[in-house]
Amino acid sequence: MALVTSSEMFAKALKSDYAVGAFNVNNMEIIQGIVEAAQQENAPLILQVSAGARKYAKPAYLTKLVEAAILDTGVDICLHLDHGEDFDICKKCVDDGFTSVMIDGSKHPFEENIRITKEVVEYAHAHGVVVEAELGKLAGVEDAVNVSARDATFTVPEEAAEFVQKTGVDSLAVAIGTSHGAYKFKGDPYLDFDRLREINKLIPDTPLVLHGASTVLPEFVAKCNEYGGDIPGAQGVPEEMIREAAKYGVCKVNIDTDLRLAMTAEIRKYMVEHPADFDPRKYLGPARDAIKGMVAHKIKNVLGASNKR
Repeated sequence: MALVTSSEMFAKALKSDYAVGAFNVNNMEIIQGIVEAAQQENAPLILQVSAGARKYAKPAYLTKLVEAAILDTGVDICLHLDHGEDFDICKKCVDDGFTSVMIDGSKHPFEENIRITKEVVEYAHAHGVVVEAELGKLAGVEDAVNVSARDATFTVPEEAAEFVQKTGVDSLAVAIGTSHGAYKFKGDPYLDFDRLREINKLIPDTPLVLHGASTVLPEFVAKCNEYGGDIPGAQGVPEEMIREAAKYGVCKVNIDTDLRLAMTAEIRKYMVEHPADFDPRKYLGPARDAIKGMVAHKIKNVLGASNKR
């Protein structure tokens, strides 16, 4: 039981057409629910920390909570920085014990993205840490990431091959139609699988990553709205599309919105049904259980990662 990199996880996933869940964490209950689900399903696990999580919970608390989860469950965990904006934040996380970092240079021109990513790769690899990068821009909002639909761009397959060759990056997040947040599609859901297949064909040994891949489970949206929420029209990536993507090199699927919805739905329900209660344990306990159940469902029925640890 230890903090590990994603290298072995992705190597196994590439061979067997399943994906590893990468779940964003912000506090103890979220971490507990996710890790207990991975333990139950005997699944590989990536816990990832965004800029917003670092600001909210502070890096030292999150790192120690993840270490405690490993001691408690015996689950090996890859601790990953999500959307590192520059070399300095990536270096800080490497130095703090993260086993994986993402440098997101997608806002920069192609050559500048290569330069920044290569710099991070050289430092991280020298310290035994793996690196994820991004090519193309996903629409939507998640913590510090905010890209309009107008500015979103799909990944160009030939550029992906050149990017991987020049940077030596370990995995690549691609833009094929997913987006951050709870409102991923205005019309029918669409992912560009032809583009994904071409990328996979050109770089078959490179693990690909889907950001913005929450399915925005309708039952949690409905429960939030039933108990005072206001999130009409929320729509995510259909589960069958996630399963299809795993056939074409997608080894890592990022999930954040579904965690937030599961937790918030249970808290809202409890508050409405127990208006006199003010003990946080009373509503955070059911919220933790909801996260565990949702993550177990994802691992087993969407990612296909049960018993792959």
